Amino acid sequence: MIDWSDATDDRGARTREFRISRDTKRDITGAVWLPEFSSNSDTLMCFGHGASGDRYQAPICELAGRFVTEAGIPVLSLDGPVHGLREVNSGGRKAFGPEYGRASSLDDMTDDWTLAIEETRQLKEVRAARLAYFGLSMGTIFGIPLIASRDDVCVATLGLFGVQDGFPHGDEHLRDAAKISCPVLYLMQTEDELFGRDGYLRVFDALQSGDKRIHANPGLHPQVPTREMQFAFDFLVSHITGEPSRDTATVAE
Repeated sequence: MIDWSDATDDRGARTREFRISRDTKRDITGAVWLPEFSSNSDTLMCFGHGASGDRYQAPICELAGRFVTEAGIPVLSLDGPVHGLREVNSGGRKAFGPEYGRASSLDDMTDDWTLAIEETRQLKEVRAARLAYFGLSMGTIFGIPLIASRDDVCVATLGLFGVQDGFPHGDEHLRDAAKISCPVLYLMQTEDELFGRDGYLRVFDALQSGDKRIHANPGLHPQVPTREMQFAFDFLVSHITGEPSRDTATVAE
């Protein structure tokens, strides 16, 4: 059963929040942004957040607002497994650690995403045969298996994640990354205190995308430059709409 309610995001934009209740599994919660004008977009933009946030974690609200207002693309953002409206033990990284250590953690979150996408596609405002995905850090941890499980993802922005010794599910992530063939932008922080450079490259190299690019910037895990968010937006919209991105247009000039 799904319950919808009107809400606003952290920037004051209107959203529709939902809770999917199931008898034998955990609830699923998140938010949807819908274009105010009639949209012919055939793509649903999906956002996964980091382990310290929730469905409204920056830069999700800003980017979601741009997708719906500038491109007429509906947006779905899901709370993490112990975050947001389904917070456990105050949420955040401390709660995420035990959750991520479970053997079925990746499969369970992929199942959550699958059902949330199905329910969102039932909205009359959403005409989404395809998906696009943006998720960094924990958003990539769960985004890689989600994308690998589907054949309708047309483009993704991932990053702030690398496979390393002793980290849960490393082999699974590499196997799943090898199933991904859609265009991918991968963001890397060269002084990341959580994930080493070699681990980043192991995931990036495993991707089978014909169009994949890695953007490496100096700084710690959360210090992604604002310009990368602009590039990610342009990259995603370009592949969704088939129109040249700003960087391509500049080179062509």
